[in-house]
Amino acid sequence: MPKLPTLELFFAEFRRSWIQFRRYPAEAIGGIFIITSVFYGLFLSAQYVAGPGLSLGDRLDSIIVGYILWTMVTFILFDISGTLQREAQTGTLEQLFLAAFSTPRLFFIRAVASLMIQMILIVTILGLIMLLTSRFLAFPIVLFLPLLSMIFGAYGLAFIIGSLTLLFKRIQQLFAVVQFSLLFLISTPTEEWEGTGKLISYFLPMTPGAGLLRDLMARQIDLSWDRLAIAFLNGGVYFTIGILIFRWAERRTKQQGKLSGY
Repeated sequence: MPKLPTLELFFAEFRRSWIQFRRYPAEAIGGIFIITSVFYGLFLSAQYVAGPGLSLGDRLDSIIVGYILWTMVTFILFDISGTLQREAQTGTLEQLFLAAFSTPRLFFIRAVASLMIQMILIVTILGLIMLLTSRFLAFPIVLFLPLLSMIFGAYGLAFIIGSLTLLFKRIQQLFAVVQFSLLFLISTPTEEWEGTGKLISYFLPMTPGAGLLRDLMARQIDLSWDRLAIAFLNGGVYFTIGILIFRWAERRTKQQGKLSGY
C-alpha cells in the first residue's frame, strides 16, 4: 500500500472531522450550552453565597482561564480513547492498526485535526462566559507558546488513557476520575506556590503552561521565558511517555489477540 504524505493525511482527517461536525450540529450546540451553563451556575452560586459585595477581580479571570483550559484538555484526553472505543464497537479497530502509517502517528494526526474543529466550540464557550461574567481576558500573541506546551502534555496523557482503552476496552469510570482530577489540577494556581511546592508543580502535567496562561490572560504579566522552557520540557516528557506506553500497549494487545475484540 503506498504511503500518504503526512500533510495529505492531516487534511483527510480534518475533512472527516469537519463533515462529522456539520452533520451533528445539535451535539455541538448542546455541548456549548452545557459547559457554559455549568460555569455560569457556579458563578451565580458563588455570588449568592458571598453576597452583593463579592469582587474577585483577576481571580475570576484566572478561574475562567482554568475552566476553559480544562474544557480543552478534556476534549483532547478523551478523543483518542473515544476513537478506540468507537472503532472497537464497530469492528474496524484492527483495520486502523493495519494502515500505512504507524498507529501513534495516525491517532495523533486524527486527534489534532479533531482539536482544530473543537477549538470553534472552545472559543465560543469562552466568548459566552466573558459576556455573562463581564470579564474580558487579554489575548497576547505569545499565548500560543504556553498553550502549545499544554497541548503536548495533554496528548501525552491522552495516549496513556488510550493505552488503557486498548487493553481493557471499557474504562468509563476512570474517565470521570481523571476528568475531575484535572479540573483541580489545572485550576489550582500552582504558579503561586513557593519552595518545595513550586518544585513539585514543575513535574505535574500541564501545570507550568496553565500558570503561564493565567499570567498572560488574567494578570497581564509578561511571558517568562525560563518558565516557558520548563513548560515545554514538561509537555515533551509527558508526550514521550504517552507514546512509549501506547506502543507497549499496542504490542501487548496484539500478543494477547485482543485487538479486534470488544
